[in-house]
Amino acid sequence: MVCEAVLHWFTMSRNITLSLPDELVRKAKVLAAQRDTSVSALVASLLEHLVDRSSGYDEAWADEEAAMTRGVLEVGEVTWSRSDLHER
Repeated sequence: MVCEAVLHWFTMSRNITLSLPDELVRKAKVLAAQRDTSVSALVASLLEHLVDRSSGYDEAWADEEAAMTRGVLEVGEVTWSRSDLHER
């Protein structure tokens, strides 16, 4: 996943400025070095993952809305009244 993000990042990149706590930046640099990559590539990979998950959710919700509109459930004849259901 990191490799795909890195390739995409190098082909079409745009600089952004982030304000992060010093300790987080230090840990991110260590993690990037351990993975033989850059902090930018780690951030790009994480953002791609988040965006992909979000779009997957949007697609799933659209499918659910379409199913609700189609009425995927079949309900038999109603043989009771509201008062029958609320009898004590």
